Amino acid sequence: MAQTSITEDSIRAALIERLKATHVEVQDMSGGCGQSFTSLVVSPEFAGKNSLKRHRLVNAALKDEIAQIHAWSAKCQTPEEYDREMAATGGQDRPPLDGTEGGKVTGMSE
Repeated sequence: MAQTSITEDSIRAALIERLKATHVEVQDMSGGCGQSFTSLVVSPEFAGKNSLKRHRLVNAALKDEIAQIHAWSAKCQTPEEYDREMAATGGQDRPPLDGTEGGKVTGMSE
């Protein structure tokens, strides 16, 4: 698979700039080739919006980036939702890493 110029850092920076995100976690799930990402996005822009509208905001903000990658998933929260969840879980909640080891996809051959 071809390497893209999309990275965890470039996605994080775009979300902070375009959605005024206060907290962003991005994980490259493709073993470093920049083709599959999962994320947690915390933004006040999500207030009063349901899950679908939040995901549409993220997808619109990352339209160019998403067009260059294979897979994208996002967990979207307001700052208040994020704070409540962190208090309830002790900060242990992260984007799902099912099927990965250390954020890298497992069980796949090159």
